[in-house]
Amino acid sequence: PASFKHVAFRSPKNPDCSFTIQVAPEDCTGCGLCATVCPGKSRTEEGVKALMMTAQEPIREQEKENFKFFMSLPNPDRLKLTETVKDVQFRQPLFEFSGSCAGCGETPYVKMLTQLFGDRLYIANATGCSSIYGGNLPTTPYCVNEHGRGPAWANSLFEDNAEFGFGFRISLDKKEEMAKDLVQKLAPKLGDDFVKSIIEADQSNEAGIAAQRERVAALKDKLAGDSSFEAVAVRELADDLVKKSVWILGGDGWAYDIGYGGLDHVLASGKNVNIMVMDTEVYSNTGGQMSKSTPMGAVAKFASEGKSMPKKDLGMLAIDYGNVYVAQVSIGANDAQVIKAMTEANSYDGPSLIIAYCHCISHGYNLINGPAQQKAAVDSGYWPLYRYDPRKIAAGENPFKLDSKDPKIPVIEYMKVENRFKMLQMLNPERAAELDANAQKFVDARWAKYKYLAERK
Repeated sequence: PASFKHVAFRSPKNPDCSFTIQVAPEDCTGCGLCATVCPGKSRTEEGVKALMMTAQEPIREQEKENFKFFMSLPNPDRLKLTETVKDVQFRQPLFEFSGSCAGCGETPYVKMLTQLFGDRLYIANATGCSSIYGGNLPTTPYCVNEHGRGPAWANSLFEDNAEFGFGFRISLDKKEEMAKDLVQKLAPKLGDDFVKSIIEADQSNEAGIAAQRERVAALKDKLAGDSSFEAVAVRELADDLVKKSVWILGGDGWAYDIGYGGLDHVLASGKNVNIMVMDTEVYSNTGGQMSKSTPMGAVAKFASEGKSMPKKDLGMLAIDYGNVYVAQVSIGANDAQVIKAMTEANSYDGPSLIIAYCHCISHGYNLINGPAQQKAAVDSGYWPLYRYDPRKIAAGENPFKLDSKDPKIPVIEYMKVENRFKMLQMLNPERAAELDANAQKFVDARWAKYKYLAERK
């Protein structure tokens, strides 16, 4: 269409390509986050950026046509895209139009997860915000790619979701074991080299996954006319020879509180499951109740005078096992670190835990400032970014890496923006001052501990 906006994509790897960011005009919630974080600034006009908020009605029909055209364009080849922030954003998201609160801090993590592993992703979702916007039936934000592949999603209860996802892993492992056993029995028909290529396939990256899918398609073709029990069974189980990525999702109310026993059980299992906790530090879905993740000094239901105890350090509890991959991340502060954590967790053959900072409407401020507030949380030392990778121990390296720098602002600078902290300053200034001081002491002590761990040789 004549009104379709695009520019030349400046990249030596992709010469003859164009670049655009197309908004779905009738699905935009008007949160303003895209315009806030947009780095493209005009060199000639002050205050003008590549993305600007504007009235929808005058351009609705025009942009509907543009969006329709945009959706007809082919997706970039995943095999040519790296796992950098820039390239990941060219991968098709298999999570869209979720219906979450405008400016939600959880959904960017889910979207990124589907961009990285969506065509082979199994999601066990705890009850909470993410199960409401994730399974808002009869619609669903999860979708499929041009090959008909997309995330397999199911919701379980608050108290047993970790075990539910653990069951995914156990069943997938069993089906893969059965498929490999049957393929080996068919080696005289299939050929030893072909069987070996399937059984020993390297599926550690996109190219490996794609190659295995081609081998599986060839396997089905080779057995198409075979009516033996083994051949029929292999055709049923063949797709289980392609590596699946199991992720257990939920909020802090599930992971820190009601479902913690199950989460701990799964971490202790040693099985290859990934857990992502979308930490809003409050039971968001039930209107802002206190959880064990709620920070000192915050006001919430059942903490009307400010929570007097610091939040539970879920990451350190998991690290104490020694064989669990653990990361604490914030997409607003360091999006590259989020991608690193997700890809490392997915590649780790064992339990993984990612704790993701999520701004929330329950925090009591305009979520257009969510990314800036995430950065303030990191800059104050309140939310340290780190990754603990047990694989480094065998290499003689320190497994604990602190990805954020020394705090450069006091914690009160981060806290003063949010109503969950400001409410107490209005209701009881003396108690607020006491808890603020205690919060700073806690942050300082925790940072010193993390710094010590990161500097060990």
